[in-house]
Amino acid sequence: MQTRQEVAAAARTLFAEHGYVATTIAAIAAAADIPAPTIYSAFGGKKQILDEIIVGWIAEADTWRLHEAALVEPDPPARMRAIAHFNRLQLELGLDILLVYQEAARVDPAMAVGWRETLAGRERMLGILLASFAGELAPGIDMTEATDRFVAVTTPEIYRTLVAQRGWSPQKFEEWLGDLLVHQLLEHR
Repeated sequence: MQTRQEVAAAARTLFAEHGYVATTIAAIAAAADIPAPTIYSAFGGKKQILDEIIVGWIAEADTWRLHEAALVEPDPPARMRAIAHFNRLQLELGLDILLVYQEAARVDPAMAVGWRETLAGRERMLGILLASFAGELAPGIDMTEATDRFVAVTTPEIYRTLVAQRGWSPQKFEEWLGDLLVHQLLEHR
C-alpha cells in the first residue's frame, strides 16, 4: 500500500510539472525510488497510476461525505453554499489532477472515454444535488438550465483563472461561487 502511495505521489508531481504525455514510467520510478518493473507489476501503466491519484484525491476532498451533508441542509441558500464549498475544495485539492486528466484525454482514446465517464458521473451527482432544489429554483430555470449554469461556472479553467492567475484565495472563490449560484439558480422570495 505504501509503495502505491509513493508511486502515486511521485507521478502526481511529475504529471503536474511535465505533463501526462512527457512523464514516463522510468521517470516515475526514479522519482519514487522504486524499480520500474515493480511499478508495472503494481499498476500496469500511467492510466492506472492516474486512477490511483484520483482515488486519493476524492478521499482527501471528502467528496461523498460533503455531498451527503449538502443534501440534508434544509435552507436552500445554505445548501447551495455547501455545494459551492465542496466544489471549491475539490478544485483546490485537485486542479492539477483535472488538468492532467484533460491532457491525457486529448492524446489517449481510453483516457478520453474515462474523462467522458467522469464528467457524466459528475453530472449524475450534480443532478441529485440539484433535484433537492425542486420547487426552489428561480422562475424559468429548469433542471437542464440549472445544470448548464452550474457546470459552466465550476470548470477547472474558471478556478485556475481566478485563483492561480488572478490571485483570488480559494475562500474568495467559494464565496463568489456560492453567491453566484444562489443568485442565478434559486428563487428569491
